[in-house]
Amino acid sequence: MKRESIETIVLDQRESLEKKEKGIPRDVDFDKQASTQQITVISGIRRSGKSTLLLQFMQRFEEFSYLNFDDERMLNFNVSDFQTLMLVFAKYTKSKVVFFDEIQNVDGWERFIRRIFDEGYKIFVTGSNAKLLSSELATHLTGRYVKIELFPFSFREILSFHHVNPAKLSSSTISEIVTLFDDYLLKGGFPEMIKYNDNEYLTRVYEDILYKDLIVRYKIKNIKQFKNLSQYLFTNFTNSISYNSLKNVLNIKSSTTVQEYISFLEESYLLFELYKYDFSLKKQFVSNKKIFAIDNGIRNRIAMMFSSDRGRFLENLVFIELKRRRKELYFYKTANHLETDFLYYENEHFHLLQVSYGLDDMRTREREIKALITATRELPQTKCMLLTYDEEDTIVKNGVEINVLPAWKWLLGINS
Repeated sequence: MKRESIETIVLDQRESLEKKEKGIPRDVDFDKQASTQQITVISGIRRSGKSTLLLQFMQRFEEFSYLNFDDERMLNFNVSDFQTLMLVFAKYTKSKVVFFDEIQNVDGWERFIRRIFDEGYKIFVTGSNAKLLSSELATHLTGRYVKIELFPFSFREILSFHHVNPAKLSSSTISEIVTLFDDYLLKGGFPEMIKYNDNEYLTRVYEDILYKDLIVRYKIKNIKQFKNLSQYLFTNFTNSISYNSLKNVLNIKSSTTVQEYISFLEESYLLFELYKYDFSLKKQFVSNKKIFAIDNGIRNRIAMMFSSDRGRFLENLVFIELKRRRKELYFYKTANHLETDFLYYENEHFHLLQVSYGLDDMRTREREIKALITATRELPQTKCMLLTYDEEDTIVKNGVEINVLPAWKWLLGINS
């Protein structure tokens, strides 16, 4: 690209940047990230607020340089143009702080980042493809970066957006929190969805990801099959799946193709696979997986919603929060096939987490409790929690203590 073209884009973007809203502060340690010399890498699904988070980091610096590569004028930019870009930056500031948005659009970007890192630059980059970022970082930037995975708004961030303080739990505040939780459960947490309440916006986000980030990037030929698989998985979120059964149901030529398509959806952060915990790694990989969606709101734009889905929405919401908290997650099945929704290991304990919308039905109550108690007999050093829509209790049975808590309290870190 010509230097004049790059300079025009840099100046246009900087002018646009100064007009953007700063948004609500995300739940990130800004001071730590701004002060470390390591590269700060922000990854996450499109429209989750990565650019706004960059803007919030920019407020920590008096001077900086910035470029967003998700600009149609940058289509011909390649790795050899980075040196020209740095000369343009140097024309306007001597600062060694740089911000690059959606940098994975440029092949070979990681070599350039490595070079300027070695020259003493403080670097922030964002990207929307988990695999591209991870593989490139691991190859060329090992030990030189810290990674932030950004999800749509957490429930705490939702409350912050609506100026609700969860530290003061008066009756009126609790009522407001529960009302907002009901919305969050069904509409999700995409920032612009929360701001404008535009359901069609989520459809556009989904289609942009499917076509721009996946179908075009990976040159997917059978577009109809790929879209059908995506819709099927969104419809059946939280359910157990096998690649072979999906191949048969959707008439896809091979289970390998199914696995590849799902990996594309995972790379874009649209969907996630959850493995069953097993002491044998081989069994973990070959067992059925469970599928979860990035956001309940976007799921509702892709698949029809039924009243019976509320329990699945709650389970999906809990899964995403656990991912946000960076837990290494599994689901667990006992020897007699009783299932616990989530399992993770932390502080020398296995943590078992069961999710049930309600416990009014005695059969449901007994099933959920039995699964937890049975799992504690098979796993050493366990702690149990059962999350519901609005019930709170402590159940002690067969020497096992189970804390029952409304999901909204757990999301806010309120334990009782």
